[in-house]
Amino acid sequence: MADIDRLFVSLNRLVDNVHSVVVSAHPLDVIKTADRVIDLGPEGVPEGGELIACRPPERAACKASSTGKLLKELQS
Repeated sequence: MADIDRLFVSLNRLVDNVHSVVVSAHPLDVIKTADRVIDLGPEGVPEGGELIACRPPERAACKASSTGKLLKELQS
């Protein structure tokens, strides 16, 4: 968890200095802090690779998105 905290400090410093940051991550604690979630799926290879959602985390839920469903549960 300390590594994730240090990562957030570094990422926030970049964003505060008007840089764009793209992070590929699976932990929901990381995903929920994003400005936008770009969700590819609907599953892993070979059923993946389609754009499922590109929305703020609080609106990322959709029928085809496992990540969106988990984010919705996390917000409840």
